[in-house]
Amino acid sequence: MRFALALLLLPVLPFAAVNAPALAQTAQPGAQDQALLAFLDQAFDERLELSPESQTQLGLKAGYDRLDDYTDAGAVRDQQLAERQLRDMRARFQPDQLSERARVSYRLFEYEVERGRESLRFRKLRFPVSTNGSPAGAIPVLLINNHKIDSVQDAEAYIARLRDTDRVMREVAATMREQAAAGIVPNKVNFAPARADALKVIAGAPFDSGADSTLLADFRKKVDALDAPAATKAKLVADASAALTGPFRQGYTALIAAIDEIEPQSKGNFGAWNLPDGAAYYADRLKSSTTTNLTADQIHDLGLAQVAAIRGEMDAIKREVGFTGTLEQFFDHIRTDPQFKYPNTEAGRETYLADARAVIASAMTAAPRYFRVLPKAPLEVRAVEKWREGTASTAFYNPPSADGSRPGIYYVNLVDMNQTQKVQVAGIAAHEGAPGHHFQIARQQELTGIPKFRKFGGYGAYMEGWGLYSERLANEMGVYKTPYDRFGMLSLQVWRAIRLVLDTGIHSKRWTREQAIAYFKANSSVSDTDIAREVDRYFNWPGQATSYMVGQLKIAELRKRAETELGPRFDIRDFHEAVLGEGALPLDILEEQVVRYIAANKM
Repeated sequence: MRFALALLLLPVLPFAAVNAPALAQTAQPGAQDQALLAFLDQAFDERLELSPESQTQLGLKAGYDRLDDYTDAGAVRDQQLAERQLRDMRARFQPDQLSERARVSYRLFEYEVERGRESLRFRKLRFPVSTNGSPAGAIPVLLINNHKIDSVQDAEAYIARLRDTDRVMREVAATMREQAAAGIVPNKVNFAPARADALKVIAGAPFDSGADSTLLADFRKKVDALDAPAATKAKLVADASAALTGPFRQGYTALIAAIDEIEPQSKGNFGAWNLPDGAAYYADRLKSSTTTNLTADQIHDLGLAQVAAIRGEMDAIKREVGFTGTLEQFFDHIRTDPQFKYPNTEAGRETYLADARAVIASAMTAAPRYFRVLPKAPLEVRAVEKWREGTASTAFYNPPSADGSRPGIYYVNLVDMNQTQKVQVAGIAAHEGAPGHHFQIARQQELTGIPKFRKFGGYGAYMEGWGLYSERLANEMGVYKTPYDRFGMLSLQVWRAIRLVLDTGIHSKRWTREQAIAYFKANSSVSDTDIAREVDRYFNWPGQATSYMVGQLKIAELRKRAETELGPRFDIRDFHEAVLGEGALPLDILEEQVVRYIAANKM
C-alpha cells in the first residue's frame, strides 16, 4: 500500500469502473439502495485488485505474490478509473431515489473522487522516503505482520514478494531522482533515519554472519509451523535466503544509493511554501486533513487559543499536586524526574507494555456504561519493531484484518525509555486503543449495510478527532487514577493544539525547525526526542497534524449541542452511537448525522 495514516488503516480508495446492469425505472427505493451497495462493493473489489498490499492487509490472499505499483503512471491510472466510475454511478443512480443512508454513501463516493482529482496535480510534491516512513520499512511490516503462511504456496508467494521488492525500490528511487531534478528535495532531517532503518533490514543472516535478520527469522518461524516435509521446508528457507541476498538486497542497495545521491542536494528544512506551487499544495492538504475549508490563518489562531486554554487546565493540576514553581518548571519536572521514567532496559519496556494493557483493561470494563456497541475484534499492545524505530511515530494503531484473523494492534515506539513518560501512558493508550481508535476503526469494519469503501476507509479529522476526544472521555470513564495521569492526558491535548500552531507555522508562516522545536518545548512537557520526531513529521506531512484538534473540537461541539437540546433525554451511549454508527464521515456530514439524532430524541 503506497499510503499509510499513522494511523494506520486502508485509505479510502478511488474505484474502478464496473459493468453493473442498468436498473429498471420501476425499482423501489429499497432496491435502489441495495443496487448502489452492490455497485460500490463490486467497484471496491475491482479497485482492490490493483493493490495487492491492501488485499493482504485485509486478510485476503489474492495477488499474494506481488507488491503494489509505485510508479506515477499507476497513480494517474487509479484516478482515471475513479473518474470513469463516478460517471457510471451518476448515470445509474439518482440521489432522490435513495434512502438517507444510501445518499450518504453516494455523497462520500463523489467527495472521494473529487478530492482525488483536486489532489492529483500535487502528487509529485510528496516524498516517498522520509522520517514518516518508506517502502524500506513498510514492506517488511507487511510481510511480518500481514503475510500469513498457511501452505507451501503462501511461502512461495512470500519469496516472490521478496524478489519483487527490487522492482519497488527501483521505482521509488526513480521517483526520488525525478523529484530532485525538478528541485523537489526532501529536508535534511530525513536522510540519516531513512538510511539507518533501511540498513537495519539488511543486517543479519543471510546478509552477513550474524543471527537471522528480522525477515529471515519471520519466514523461518512461519515455515517451521507448516505441515510439510522437512526437505520442502529446507528448500523454502534456502529460496528465501537466495531472494534476500539477491533481488531483495539489490533493491535496498538501489534505494540507499538514491538517498546517498540526493542528500547533498538538500539545503535545509523547509515547509511546503518552499516547493513549486507550495501554497496551493498546502491549502489542498489542509482541506483533505480537516474536511473543512478552514484557512491556514484560521487554524493557526485556533491553535493559539487552544494552547492557552489547555495551559490553564495544566496549571490547575500543577497546583493540585502542590508544585510551587512555574508551569514551565513543572514541565521540566515531568521531563526529568526519575519517578516519571521507566528503566531504559527490556524490563522497563515490558513494564510500559503491561501498564498500557492495564489501562485498556480498565477502559474495557467501563465501556458498557458509555457505548451501546463495542467492537468484537480483540486489541493487542505491541512495541514497535527494532528495525523501524527510527522512522516510526511515537504511537499508532493498526486495524484488524477484515476476516478477524488479525487483532487490532496498538503500537508504541519504545526506542529510548529515558524519553518515555509514565504520565502519558494512560492517555496514549486511550487514544490509540480503548476507547479511541480501536472503538472507532474496528467497530467501523464490523458495520453492516454500508459499502466496503466506508468500512475500510476514513477521514483524518473524524478518526483522529475521535482519538483525541477519547483521551478526555477516558477521564470520565475513570481510566486516569492520579492527577499525574490527568496531567499526562492534558500534555497530549496541548500537544495536538501545538500541532495546529506548528503545522501552519511551518508550511504557511515559514517557521524554521528551531522555531518549531522552541515553541513546542515552551508549551509542553513532551520529551526532547518526541518533540524532534514530531516536528520532523510535520515538515514531511503537510496538513495532517491539523486533523486531530479540528476533529475533536467538532465532536465536543456536537456533544454540547446534544446535551443542551436534549437535557434529561441525553444519553451518552446514544450520542456515541450517533457518532460511530455510520463510520468515518467528513465533519459536515457528521454534524448532519448528529442533528438527526437530536431531532429523533426530542420526540
